[in-house]
Amino acid sequence: MTEKQFNKAFNTFVLVGMAVVTVLVTAIKFRSAENGQWLLVISALGSLMGVLSTVLSANGRILTFLFGFIDVSIYGAMCLAGARYGNAALHLLYFLPMQVVGFFQWKKRGTDGGSEVKARRLSGKQWMLFGSLFLAGLVIAYFVLAAMDKTEAAGVVKWLVLMDAFSMMCNLVGQYLLSTAYMDQWFFWIGVNVASVAMWVLTLREDASSAYAVIYVVKYSFYFINSLNGLRIWLRLSRPEQK
Repeated sequence: MTEKQFNKAFNTFVLVGMAVVTVLVTAIKFRSAENGQWLLVISALGSLMGVLSTVLSANGRILTFLFGFIDVSIYGAMCLAGARYGNAALHLLYFLPMQVVGFFQWKKRGTDGGSEVKARRLSGKQWMLFGSLFLAGLVIAYFVLAAMDKTEAAGVVKWLVLMDAFSMMCNLVGQYLLSTAYMDQWFFWIGVNVASVAMWVLTLREDASSAYAVIYVVKYSFYFINSLNGLRIWLRLSRPEQK
């Protein structure tokens, strides 16, 4: 099997798998919702756009930002409608404009709708900078979220809060590195997905009635598999001979 054939089969597997999860989550919520079903449909559409965006980003295709723009816009609007202002601000004020930044940055690096981006890698100094910013942000985010959290029992470490803070910081750094076409983004996306799986597993363990958490475990497991493939592809795209 050639690499092109493998990528086609792999992308089909991830797209179909994550689409099934999205439809299943929507169907479960749709049946139990007393009103606002149209919001569920719009949310499902946004999730499907996110699926396409994720697979396209793994393959270095600039159209990832078109579908990402739709996904982030819908999710940010849903957060505003649900009074989740922190998530709304994060998506509308950071992730949304970064889709536009990413589109033009990738255009500068020679990609169009049918070609792969010319990726690059962080230097040692850049890794030290991003690593320091990540750790500082993680500490600040953890203590802020821990102070706001009223659901988890007090202890030495609030593990659910830690996974939430870790995922948030990986998202912030990963999005910047994605928009600026750095291969190293995939280490952070892997971090997002591992932390998200752990967070939902912990949620399920602490509250057996949270059966919906199983769906998110499956969803982020698919994202994790896709991020491993993304790392594999971008290691090739960022080699000097590819530029």
